[in-house]
Amino acid sequence: MPPPTGHYDGVATARSPRGATGTGGARGLGKESGSGPVRRAVRSVARALHLPFTGTARGIRRATHAQGAGESGLGKLIELHAVNGAGDVMITVALASTVFFSVPTDEARGRVALYLAITMAPFTLLAPVIGPLLDRVPHGRRAAMASAMLARALLALLLSGAVVTGSIELYPAALGVLVASKAYGVVRSAVVPRLLPPRFSLVKANSRVTLGGLLATGVAAPIGAGLQALGPRYPLYGAFVIFVAGTFLSFSLDPKVDSAKGEDKALLAADEQHLHGPHRKEIKRPGLRTVGIAVTHALAANASLRCLSGFLIFFLAFLLREHPLGGQSAAVSLGIVGVAAGTGNALGTAVGAWLRSRAPEVIIVTVIAVVLGVAIASAVFFSAFLLAVLAAFAGFAQALSKLSLDALIQRDVPEVVRTSAFARSETLLQMSWVVGGAIGIALPLNGVLGLAVASGIVATGWLTTVRGLLSSARHGGVSRTRVS
Repeated sequence: MPPPTGHYDGVATARSPRGATGTGGARGLGKESGSGPVRRAVRSVARALHLPFTGTARGIRRATHAQGAGESGLGKLIELHAVNGAGDVMITVALASTVFFSVPTDEARGRVALYLAITMAPFTLLAPVIGPLLDRVPHGRRAAMASAMLARALLALLLSGAVVTGSIELYPAALGVLVASKAYGVVRSAVVPRLLPPRFSLVKANSRVTLGGLLATGVAAPIGAGLQALGPRYPLYGAFVIFVAGTFLSFSLDPKVDSAKGEDKALLAADEQHLHGPHRKEIKRPGLRTVGIAVTHALAANASLRCLSGFLIFFLAFLLREHPLGGQSAAVSLGIVGVAAGTGNALGTAVGAWLRSRAPEVIIVTVIAVVLGVAIASAVFFSAFLLAVLAAFAGFAQALSKLSLDALIQRDVPEVVRTSAFARSETLLQMSWVVGGAIGIALPLNGVLGLAVASGIVATGWLTTVRGLLSSARHGGVSRTRVS
């Protein structure tokens, strides 16, 4: 009896379209057996090439969404802030190379002074307006953040032409980037309280967001430098792509960030409102000065550190270009100081997320005292090593002190105005940075003199706030909240 049709040597070949005969079945088997290993090899190679990207993406998502941050929506904000940091550093690389490194030192000082005059001076006037304007659109925070991203994407394209031609368009476009960046920062500060996971303090949430931005900046900076080597336009093209992605990511935030339920506007002083009608009465709306001395003194102390930051950025940029560290090039010297400052900032943020203290006032007083000591030592025993140490300690203190300020606002400012208070405090800190930068650009390039001025900035902030902060710590403030 012949074997059933579709079999060959007892092996079924029905799966083969040509398996009606023995010969066809044999050819079908040969084709299957030949292509199977090839297909498996191709799939293995594809997985090997795909895994680093998908694995990295999954690792980032696990980190940003850990401890309930994914469910609350905080994880998306961390990712958005990372995109923001990456885009900003791309623009910074392009502008620094154009305004600073492309011309001799004396001409560079003139260019940077012009840059400050055209961008920072108007920003000083615009910064106080940003908070109140954004207070008027509490139901459109996602749209406000997306607008800030899209504006910087378009301005990056405008800058890509200006950095090549050196046209005057560079300065107003840079001002627009600066204003959009600070507007994003103010809205981001207002959004964080709406996305707190269970058992998360505002300080811990802010430290997570800030650390995400710092890590993204560290990754994007060498990429931006590599793109700069291809041409001055390319970092700005990279910034355009990043900010377009950020525009779409802004709308992926949880819709509750647009809610203004229970919120009011925070003022620097108490505001009396009069209600008209048969039940006319006087209502006091709390402001930052009415919630106790801790918040206002902590804000002043943080302003001194932010002023120091702006001063060091501009003063050391020119000092190290003229007198590099240990015979290194100006770019390497600035890179060493920049890495030291960034490392200190990241460590301060990490310590802020880990530290469990019931006295944020003491933390502020302590870190500023340490920075003051390092600044004085750097002025007296001026050396390249101490410059890097000062940059590291200044970054550490700025991060940890800002997280402690956040804790005090969370602890002492009433909930109805707390979100707005974060926006107002951030605006004041940005203005302090502008003042510090202006001082740094105006000073002669004398290292000892510059660090003496830096010591004076820190000393002023510390001496005028230490008594009030320690007094608040002794009396317990308005209430108690852990810095964790």
